Amino acid sequence: MFAALLLTLASAERPNVVVILADDMGFSDIGCYGGEIPTPHIDRLAAEGLRYTQFYNTGRCCPTRASILTGQYAHAVGVGHMTGDLGPETPAYRGHLNDRCATFGRILRDAGYATIHTGKWHVGSATAAMRPNARGFDRFYGVPEGGGFYYRTKPGRTVRLDERTVFDPDNQPPADWYSTDAWTDYAVRFIDEAVAADKPFCVYLAHNAPHFPLQADAETIAKYRGQFLDGWDVLRERRLERQKASGLLADTVELAPRPDNVKPWSETTPRERNRFDHVMACYAATVDLMDQSIGRLMQSLEDRGVADDTLVLFLSDNGASAEGGVYGKLEGDRPGDAASSVFAGRAWATLSNSPFRRHKKSSHEGGIRTPLVVRWPSGIAARGEDRPDVGHVIDVLPTLLDVAGVAYPESVGGRSLRKPDGVSLLNTFDSPQDRDRVLFWSHEGNEAVRDGDLKLVRGWKEPWRLYDLAADPTELNDLSDERPRQVEGLRRLHRGWSQSLGADWKTVLASRKKK
Repeated sequence: MFAALLLTLASAERPNVVVILADDMGFSDIGCYGGEIPTPHIDRLAAEGLRYTQFYNTGRCCPTRASILTGQYAHAVGVGHMTGDLGPETPAYRGHLNDRCATFGRILRDAGYATIHTGKWHVGSATAAMRPNARGFDRFYGVPEGGGFYYRTKPGRTVRLDERTVFDPDNQPPADWYSTDAWTDYAVRFIDEAVAADKPFCVYLAHNAPHFPLQADAETIAKYRGQFLDGWDVLRERRLERQKASGLLADTVELAPRPDNVKPWSETTPRERNRFDHVMACYAATVDLMDQSIGRLMQSLEDRGVADDTLVLFLSDNGASAEGGVYGKLEGDRPGDAASSVFAGRAWATLSNSPFRRHKKSSHEGGIRTPLVVRWPSGIAARGEDRPDVGHVIDVLPTLLDVAGVAYPESVGGRSLRKPDGVSLLNTFDSPQDRDRVLFWSHEGNEAVRDGDLKLVRGWKEPWRLYDLAADPTELNDLSDERPRQVEGLRRLHRGWSQSLGADWKTVLASRKKK
């Protein structure tokens, strides 16, 4: 079958590629991964393609974007943390893509693709050389500096059309502008330019949703009021039941415990329950509107006759966020509007990341496990199948190049390039490959290494813990005391990787103290 797939690729026109990235969305927030929020358009992508069950991001927005774009660990390309430049003595933490990498936009553009980016960039914006047009994208409409808004730009943010600023805090978008829709509308506009030019296209659509502050129209929010009154405990159990019923997770999987500082739903007051339900209604509305926008994008591909020849990937940049306190925020006269500030908080993040432990920034599964949905009718024979293959966002670039039949260059623009860390997923499109992977994480002292099914992980200032993810994907049974040799072996692996990339967070903090 795989040989047949390669023959199909060799004889066909180069496929279009679309990468859709959600922002701060948990593993189980979409319907096809167990969520109660209706996401029919994303679910359709899975039903007509593949659903990956063990795919990973980096646990934070900027590093994940850097890895998706370059196929490398974020520290290797200078974005080991966020976009602050920590200085030349810590090259893994310069806050922008360095010169030893090329984005998939640049490589595919050189191969004849029309390359398009809409939405959130967030891998360097201080100079034009750091922004999307200079890093390989023909067309750009979005926010170079980052996201975090839906209706009105906030301080430190601009909306740009290529290199021209169209909106900023002093020149706000019109009242009917909504970022989720705007990113999609411009993606379609740029696709039309590519189709008119008879060029294959590569689209990187990076949504703000469902990143805080959670904002959406009142009608969509109202649709979800009352839907979350059963509370996080019951809803987590229901999500796990759906995950098991669909085959996403094994029947033996148990829920990670509710965080100690989140009280049982049964101990909340009616007034608290009403507030918590309102918070989650705002969150659900942003996910709903993102799904609707993906539906419009897919319909536009259908209308132009290119949907079957377009590879689409959908995933999230990290687990759901616990920012905003334990129980989140619900501030403003009309929560969800442009003047409000709504955060889901840790309690609801625990639901979003069901059944896993912890949240965004953590290297436990709740912080780094992401949905990955892949659809490509002319290139993938499977429909509605799962892939248990272990993968990572470093695999996106190699996959796109493999699908396009483009080799990774040794240099770009006279600059020698470091080879990608990732591997192509193309052979998994045909069937599961059961290949061994060793993967690494490091973010703000939250570290992990996964070798096969064994995972060694620790939070900042916490001891290393060892888990067998085949038997214990929710990290309940620490094996470190009974398997000290394996702990030490994995520690050495992680130490070697960290030292090779200059990723160690303690070294970074020590360097900052000296300044």
